[in-house]
Amino acid sequence: MGNEITGVAVVFGLAATLSWPLGRYISGVFRGTSGRFKVFTVPERLIFRFCKIDPSAGMDWKQNMKAMLSANVLFFFAAFFLLLLQGIIPFWNPGRLAGWDPIPAFNAAVSFVTNTNLQHYAGETDAAYFTQLVVFCWLQFVSAGTGIAVCGLLFQGLSGDTGSNIGNFYSLLVRSCVRILLPLAVILSAGLTLCGTVSDFGGVREVHTLENRMQQVAGGPAAPMIAIKQLGTNGGGFFGANSAHPFENPDYLSNMLENIAILLLPMALVFAFGFYLKRKRAAILFFSIMTTLFLAFTAVSVGQEVTGGASVPESGLLPGPNLEGKEMRFGPVASAFWAVSTTSTSNGSVNSMHDSHTALSGGVLLLDMFINALYGGVGVGFINFFVFVVVAVFISGQMIGRTPDLFGKKLEAREIKIAALVVILHPLLILCGTAAACLASSRQGWLNNPGFHGFSEMMYEFTSAAANNGSGFEGLHDNTPFWNLATGVIMLFGRFLPIIGPLAIAGALSVKKAVPASSGSLKIESMAFGAVLTAVILIVAALAFFPALALGPVAEYFSTL
Repeated sequence: MGNEITGVAVVFGLAATLSWPLGRYISGVFRGTSGRFKVFTVPERLIFRFCKIDPSAGMDWKQNMKAMLSANVLFFFAAFFLLLLQGIIPFWNPGRLAGWDPIPAFNAAVSFVTNTNLQHYAGETDAAYFTQLVVFCWLQFVSAGTGIAVCGLLFQGLSGDTGSNIGNFYSLLVRSCVRILLPLAVILSAGLTLCGTVSDFGGVREVHTLENRMQQVAGGPAAPMIAIKQLGTNGGGFFGANSAHPFENPDYLSNMLENIAILLLPMALVFAFGFYLKRKRAAILFFSIMTTLFLAFTAVSVGQEVTGGASVPESGLLPGPNLEGKEMRFGPVASAFWAVSTTSTSNGSVNSMHDSHTALSGGVLLLDMFINALYGGVGVGFINFFVFVVVAVFISGQMIGRTPDLFGKKLEAREIKIAALVVILHPLLILCGTAAACLASSRQGWLNNPGFHGFSEMMYEFTSAAANNGSGFEGLHDNTPFWNLATGVIMLFGRFLPIIGPLAIAGALSVKKAVPASSGSLKIESMAFGAVLTAVILIVAALAFFPALALGPVAEYFSTL
């Protein structure tokens, strides 16, 4: 037990320590002052020339929004048609897998474009190597790059240095992929390969097992995809069991490397904000708030998984660790810590089955995704947190009787309305989707648990889709037209509307005149503002989701006492 907690502390400590210099580097990438080596500039110039992009052209927030949406529409259609045509692509398909049906292809294409990777399929039986690498792995780069690029645009808009010009999405997308994601993915892929993560093109092999039987075992080029799935908070597994599969995550060392990768970039982008805007104290405050809530959620989840086994009185078993759905090479502590990490960062990869977690531990994972801003997905996590900052600044301004201002710019009705709509959108998507699933469940055969846990399964699926997370309570039969279409729509709205709203706020602030600081100005670096911001995050989540949590995980917990 003590060694497991030490392992968790080492993972978190290394991720937090490495995120500071990485945040400084990312700030330089956004400003164009780092990564001057030819290993970066040559491929960037080739991409810009091929795509006929002028990386120096300045754009306002509307032009950047159109660029971001048009690029992602192109990514979607390319992925969708490649999935449909998988069966006729003549190479990297040793299993001769057929093309996908349109509805599952729609869900998978949307899922990877939106950085969600909600997988209603098993990679080893449904996706050819070409699909895994050229479609899914490629989308894991550009979807993560999209989030980082938009975060860079937000920083530029908040800095107010260049008026309506808040940067160039295309330039930031390419630089994010080439200078940030690619080198980190190469390093992690090499490390995972040394740990034993498979990376070959051998196809399905027949092996002689210890039970003296012959069994077909799927391999494949998994290490490159695992690296970017973790670093880009994508989470999509090469195999159906994701990082619980020994070919993806062989041992405790690989588990530590992957968990560090999950946390690294989301943490670094918080510090990148401080370096870019020269507000390091504010960045440290924001990081402290996120970390306080993250560690509190970790403590609850770890405590529940360590002591929550055999919690049903009728079982006749003594209480102890909850080992159901856990890999023994990791144990309950590392599994619970991974679960909180993956739901805090919108990563979605799993090294244990979340459906088997205790009721309160599962409730913590839901609450993580309800908030959707504790580190969060690469780029968009900080963007979601920024929306809470805007709301907290407005409330603080009302409390002291002043017109609220943020970074020297007045927040007016337009910005507050946009922030409020973004905050309301998240629970609207989740709760309306869950209500629709509850109505449909009586006529469908995909719900094995009609009680409290079944409600949690349906709510988790829509929460994961809206938060662009991708993990699931896998007791739910989700590869159906209803779930594929419903979650596909939720993923689209949950991804792009929360990006467009803050981008519009940044665009509006960028053209406003700076307000000189005075003794009455709100200092967002202060502990008082930090307390207000924390309260806003918790109160918004509580007001929106507590009734749903009471019907699901909380009711399930009390039913086992």
